[in-house]
Amino acid sequence: MKRSVRVFSAFLALLCLLCPMLSSCGSESGGATTLYVYNWGEYISDGSEDSLDVNAEFERYCREELGMNVKVNYSTFSSNEDMYAKISSGSSTYDVIIPSDYMIERMVGENLLAPLDLEKIPNYQYVDEAFKGENVYYEGDSDNTYSVPYFYGMIGVIYNSSIVPEDEENIGSWELMWDPDYTGDILQFNNSRDAFGTALYSLGYDVNEASEAEWREALELLKSQKDLVQGYVMDEIFNKMKSGSAAVAAYYAGDYLSMNEDNEDLAFFYPTRGRNGEAGTNHYVDAMCIPANSKNYDLAHLYIDFMCSEEIAVANAEYTYYASPMTTVVGNEEYRDYMGDYAMEILYGEEAQKVKTQAYLNLSPDRLMMLNDLWEELKVESSIGTGIYVCCIAIVAALVLLVIAQILKKRRWAKLYD
Repeated sequence: MKRSVRVFSAFLALLCLLCPMLSSCGSESGGATTLYVYNWGEYISDGSEDSLDVNAEFERYCREELGMNVKVNYSTFSSNEDMYAKISSGSSTYDVIIPSDYMIERMVGENLLAPLDLEKIPNYQYVDEAFKGENVYYEGDSDNTYSVPYFYGMIGVIYNSSIVPEDEENIGSWELMWDPDYTGDILQFNNSRDAFGTALYSLGYDVNEASEAEWREALELLKSQKDLVQGYVMDEIFNKMKSGSAAVAAYYAGDYLSMNEDNEDLAFFYPTRGRNGEAGTNHYVDAMCIPANSKNYDLAHLYIDFMCSEEIAVANAEYTYYASPMTTVVGNEEYRDYMGDYAMEILYGEEAQKVKTQAYLNLSPDRLMMLNDLWEELKVESSIGTGIYVCCIAIVAALVLLVIAQILKKRRWAKLYD
């Protein structure tokens, strides 16, 4: 009986391990070919709020125009690091993923991406020349061998003007993220590269070439921020800032514009100052790629091309409020009218172009290891960890007192019987 239970338990454990692989590897589902797409959260026009459901539209296009029965299996990730961990482990198979620049460089170096056939992506011709060939700043992808740009943008600081006064001296500076006046109302990125980026930019250091001493200085700056932050979060930043449950956060310009539609108290700036004077911020490109283990290589190209078509690219740009690399989007009058002058200025305007920026590049293996160690050191010593230690000490102290009380009680009873 026990042996049968052990065998059955082992079978269940094996089944649990295999199920994710089987579900992601199978490309046929109920007679339909399943295309697995892995993207950032809130990063595609999905049919909500009267927007166009572009995945459903792709399925309709395949069915009605090409005679293909296609189902899009769409899932999301919250950081490049989470996405990388899943892809590199081989636990799941996807056909289209949308990582950021530095992560694309890393994945190319580790042979995790398949080279693209641009002849199968005719709408690639409408990608702005600023994102092609020699202008691709992340290494390993000259002439867009592995990626087609999806959106781009810059990180800024969002603040709630009903809490942060207009005459706040730190508006325009990274120092607003370290202002003790807003203790408990500050949100920090919950991924190592962006969190350390805020500190390195503020200190005026190169986010790619900083020395180990400069990285450690950034760690100390982040440690000094721990008691000020409400939490280390990613997608939650959107809802927390929109709802007014936090006052200050570093985040992406496109998300700010989307939040601002629902909360007009929110304001935004690209940091130009920091702790050591002049500072800058991050600019990035997120791009569509095909993983090396994709089961639907040709269909993945069709999907990428569809995302680059004018109607779909405009729908995505209007829904996400991110800057589009497609000339057909930026030149579309309906898009420009929909966005308005304020949004167009933040995304594409002269002021945004004047801000000092630096992109993340892939770090060397030893630097990546160091960054992981520093991140663990920061998170282990977080206020949450401190709280756990305090609780543990309190529990141990209570147990010690209980034992002492029991010993004294036994001694009293012993004296009575003597």
